[in-house]
Amino acid sequence: MPNTIVIFGASGDLTSRKLVPALYQLFIKKRLPPDTHIVGFARSPFSSEDWRNKLAETTSKFAGSDFKSETWAEFAKLVFYHSGDIDQAPAFTSLAEKLKELEKGADSTRVYYLATAPRLYQEGAAQLGAAGLADESHGPRRIVIEKPFGTDLASGEALNASLHKVFSEKQIYRIDHYLGKETVQNILVFRFANTIFEPVWNRNYIDHVQITVAEEVAVGRRAGYYDTAGVMRDIFQNHLLQLLAVTAMEVPARFEADLVRNEKVKVLQAIHPMSADEVATDTVRGQYERYRDEPDVPPESQTATFAAVKMNIENWRWQGVPFYLRSGKAMNCRTTQIVIQFREPPHMVFAAGKNRKPEANRLVINVQPAEGIQLQFQTKVPDSGMKLRFTDLEFRFDDEYHKALPDAYERLLLDTFIGDASLFARSDEVERAWELCDPILSTWEKVGLPELAMYPTGAWGPMEAQRWIWRDGREWLDKRPGE
Repeated sequence: MPNTIVIFGASGDLTSRKLVPALYQLFIKKRLPPDTHIVGFARSPFSSEDWRNKLAETTSKFAGSDFKSETWAEFAKLVFYHSGDIDQAPAFTSLAEKLKELEKGADSTRVYYLATAPRLYQEGAAQLGAAGLADESHGPRRIVIEKPFGTDLASGEALNASLHKVFSEKQIYRIDHYLGKETVQNILVFRFANTIFEPVWNRNYIDHVQITVAEEVAVGRRAGYYDTAGVMRDIFQNHLLQLLAVTAMEVPARFEADLVRNEKVKVLQAIHPMSADEVATDTVRGQYERYRDEPDVPPESQTATFAAVKMNIENWRWQGVPFYLRSGKAMNCRTTQIVIQFREPPHMVFAAGKNRKPEANRLVINVQPAEGIQLQFQTKVPDSGMKLRFTDLEFRFDDEYHKALPDAYERLLLDTFIGDASLFARSDEVERAWELCDPILSTWEKVGLPELAMYPTGAWGPMEAQRWIWRDGREWLDKRPGE
């Protein structure tokens, strides 16, 4: 059966920087399904040969040493281009004819990837439906969309409703590239394939959990978009809540898409949406000091480029265990990490030193970069009486696997071909995430609480975030990758 992926927005940055290099890597590894066709769709008046030449330049840059001219020549035979406008019905009629021609009229699997501006998602889906391209009479038909899945609950629900007019939920693949990262998938293996960790993965042994997504870069040229989004819409509603759900979910009966996603949704449903008073006390919002100097940023902008949020999962496993989430731009470094902070021993018989206690055990999952897992525990310093030292037991992907880790899009694109939606967001998951984020955004933007705190470029966020967590008797693990 032929397999075809149609990339709408074929002339855009996402296509050249991520999608085609990922497809090329799958081709090198012989993982693309048989009889694959890659069809680009955009307004630019390219021929197929023009697009292939353009992609050869960009793929050689992003694929690095894996790019070989002779291999690309073979891969390019799979690549085609169709010029058209996403809001013009005749372009989809001619696209349907082109796909029939490439597939020789056979039944096929088709993936429609909307690598376009989010405002075009509804139009693209409607045009696919009107042209009969969503109908599954002659094989599976799937649509892939990127975040953001709306800008609030109302727009998220509207987007889902418009997609469901054309595609069933099982045909819709909402992609969050974080879930394609090897380390995120390894969290599930770490927990559910090892008997030594799951028994302590609960309120009896864990004091709190920290999840950090820090970005070293400032907003830069994205300010036009970012000032209308801010850190809550850009990172919290999708990436951070996905990481929280994967960390906290129960084991599914089987590793199947709906069963995995059911457990993630249960986690989000166990978190109650905050009241305005809770937002004022359980969140911190900040802005790096030179943000208002960025191009296209209003001089009085109140957009948060940093946020910290405390969430509580009200179920038997996690009752009383706070989850501290934070993310920001222009921070100390680029890192994504999950910190499982265990409780202190009920009675410590060894002295750690004057005026301090031994540190409790800690598990650090480095999602990116320096992907790996560190287990930190107390050991005795040799030849020093009973002096203690905090020691790391560490697993690093780059120590165990000498090849570069695959880009997240490789796994996710392959999953769309084979129809595995385990690592993609479902409509109820998206809507519940907005139900949790909307009250925070409303209190920030309409009430102005908590007050916006400024922080210098290169910091770990504003000092208010440090004082905020200190009030709970805890502190952030400000840890650079590889430390």
